[in-house]
Amino acid sequence: MPPEAQARITINKMLEDAGWRFLPDGDGNRENVILEHRLRGQPFSPNADLGNDFERAPEGFVDYVLLNTDGRSVAVVEAKRESIDPLTAKEQARAYAEHLNVAHIFLSNGLVHWYWNLRQGNPVKVSRFLPLKQLGKAAEWRPDPARLASAAIDENYIAVSQDSAWLSYSPADRETIKVNKKIRLLRDYQLDAIRALQRAAGGKDRFLFEMATGTGKTLLSAAIAKLYLRTENATRILFLVDRLELETQAWRNFVHYLANDGIDTRIYKERRSDWKDAQVVITTIQSLAARNRFLTEFAPTDFQLLISDEAHRTISGNNRAIFEYFIGAKLGLTATPKDYLKGVGEQDRQNDPREYERRLLLDTYRTFGCDDGKPTFRYSLNQAVQHLPPYLVNPTTYDARTDITTEMLSEEGYAVTVPADEGGDETELVFGKKDYERKFFSDETNLSFVRCFLENAKRDPITGEVGKTILFAVSRRHATKLAAVLNEEATRLWPKEYAAGSTFAMQVTSDIPGAQQMTLDFANNNLSGKSKWRENEFRDYNTSRTRVCVTVGMMTTGYDCEDILNVVLARPMMSPTDFIQIKGRGTRLFTFKHHDGENEQKIDKDGFGLFDFFANCEYFEKDFDYDQKLIPPREPTPPGRNGGGGGGGIRVDTLTNTSPDPIAAVAQEQVGVFGMRIDREMYRDRFAQQANDAVASDAVLRNSFEAEDWTAVEERIRRLLFEKPKEFWNLPKLQEVYKTDRAPSLREILAKIFGVVPNIASRAELADEAFEKFVTTNEVSAVHSRELRTVFVAFLLDPTSRRLLEAGNFPSLRARDPNLHAALSALPPGEREALVGYLKTEVSLKDFEKAA
Repeated sequence: MPPEAQARITINKMLEDAGWRFLPDGDGNRENVILEHRLRGQPFSPNADLGNDFERAPEGFVDYVLLNTDGRSVAVVEAKRESIDPLTAKEQARAYAEHLNVAHIFLSNGLVHWYWNLRQGNPVKVSRFLPLKQLGKAAEWRPDPARLASAAIDENYIAVSQDSAWLSYSPADRETIKVNKKIRLLRDYQLDAIRALQRAAGGKDRFLFEMATGTGKTLLSAAIAKLYLRTENATRILFLVDRLELETQAWRNFVHYLANDGIDTRIYKERRSDWKDAQVVITTIQSLAARNRFLTEFAPTDFQLLISDEAHRTISGNNRAIFEYFIGAKLGLTATPKDYLKGVGEQDRQNDPREYERRLLLDTYRTFGCDDGKPTFRYSLNQAVQHLPPYLVNPTTYDARTDITTEMLSEEGYAVTVPADEGGDETELVFGKKDYERKFFSDETNLSFVRCFLENAKRDPITGEVGKTILFAVSRRHATKLAAVLNEEATRLWPKEYAAGSTFAMQVTSDIPGAQQMTLDFANNNLSGKSKWRENEFRDYNTSRTRVCVTVGMMTTGYDCEDILNVVLARPMMSPTDFIQIKGRGTRLFTFKHHDGENEQKIDKDGFGLFDFFANCEYFEKDFDYDQKLIPPREPTPPGRNGGGGGGGIRVDTLTNTSPDPIAAVAQEQVGVFGMRIDREMYRDRFAQQANDAVASDAVLRNSFEAEDWTAVEERIRRLLFEKPKEFWNLPKLQEVYKTDRAPSLREILAKIFGVVPNIASRAELADEAFEKFVTTNEVSAVHSRELRTVFVAFLLDPTSRRLLEAGNFPSLRARDPNLHAALSALPPGEREALVGYLKTEVSLKDFEKAA
């Protein structure tokens, strides 16, 4: 088929999907698309044969004119063949639009599409055409950058929203009301950030703030949201987060800051029926991605400002397609400096996890219009610490390594010799830091960590007890172990205070019922009640009885607990973002207070302890200078390279197979469960029924599902239903009965069962979806869009062609698939390399494997 005809077919289908009509419908609605409209004279009949090559239609013809409900022109669509960049028709389309007195223009070659509102600036890339209703809304919104830039902002900008009478109070009254109503004043650097955005807004609509954790990015976001709304540069704002727990926290803060000023904030998934009535909508990126909701439930014009919290996480990978779908202004927030990764060597970059995050950071800067690597505004941890008075505190870092972890951190790794078996052979197993508490387990090492921490922990400056602490473990299982050891040691050291109740440390992970409330109770100093430490001397002292929260990822980002005095890294870390966020849990200022009769004791927080048991600081910052090196208690030495020792609680487990005896699984399949379609459907229905029953009966599963925490949902389903007697459900069995031409993931299967998606996508459907996201999120050559698609799909769906392409074996590739070779030859080398690089790093090839 000629490329012109292919482009026309695609554009026609996209217009129909957006609700435009080429013919009258059965409800009496007239057609509202005119083809090949002549600017002088009458339009051609819809049945007129103009041929496939509409690029050569007579001069003065508009490819498509879209009509309003009253039959007047509302938009023009300028179509180009697939080999032509649609932006080349920009000025031609402008002339047509001005002649017809319309403001809306679409430019498309069938694969790449642009929307341009002549009243609002430059064309923006879109993934679909806007329906008539949304064009009307787009016409109503007319941003005014000059008004935004000239708005006066001072430290009271949020305070007057919280309390309209704020400016009328005396200085003395303000101090009292500030505490009682938790009034927030904007700091100098926050005002500088807003003014930097105001200056930049005249020439761009994308901005990036690089600000240290703890510097009040949510408060700053609320101020910018108010600025856009009050200057009528936005009517609705989207605030994107990447973690479930941050939704509620952000909502709570926005309500506290702006609700009294008439700005309504809602969480999308809790208000799906009326979210459009809000001025600020908060959601996780995952909620928009589920079932492609961003395409089916939102229009590109629904939000005039998007704020992305921890931007390079929120919009990474395929999520960027969601971000780019909306055509409003975009503000990114990140705590991770672009040049933070100093230790990534050129030779290590291909497989180094830091390199992946480095690319995400660079992509984030480009996404927000900062191609030169300079954010719109930057405020570092050092700036906040060095400010007079300081806004944040720095940690005292402790490098604490045991003999075993020292070897695990080395290039050679930690070697353990497994005793000889009956055949007389010894086996040497080598473990690196990634294997700790995953393939290698040592109770004695965990005990060394705990004792080292308790001996050196920063104490509460008022009472002298162990300061409030967040300890980050490798896994939930590891968290369970460490919480138990901490409680045992606390009971041994302080039997009077912690002899009963096991309250010194608590595991706070997403599989624990009420875990989210536990994080709030810890921040509000009420987890397990109030402290009983020297309670006769410090009666009614406001601090939590639980001193240590042991977690994995729940309290990593956005968790505000200002009186944290210790952060413990009992796990190796690969992500610089996670490392910076975790370190940031302790940087906030706090004043410890205690009233003793007529006297009040006040002591300012002067820092916090950062206990690093896996050399994470050194991993991210080469030649890092620790403040203090600690020597944890020695663990017994297991049999290793140097021999000796008896193991002392150390367990080696490669965990190559944790499933029950596979004979049970084979027996299940031998009875012909999957033999006939009716059997497969009955088998499938039984699992679906049990999964739905589990959601109804299990509160933890139900809460995880309602919160759209799919990782927790999968884990809970595995725990409740997998490998149980009678059915012995497991993933391979479910993949067999739910497969299309590919084996779906457990998440896809559960999404189908719970009605989140209508069906499980085939390999071709996934490939089409992946290509659409690629085009939307990358600067692709519209001239070569058809060739890019051919190579893209072949790379994903044809393993043999993929191997030949990666090997550079082009003669064999030409013999196997001449069309693919021709498409590949048409691509410039730079575009070809960029495409293959994207496919290797951003797309999971496992998702496209053909089912057996």
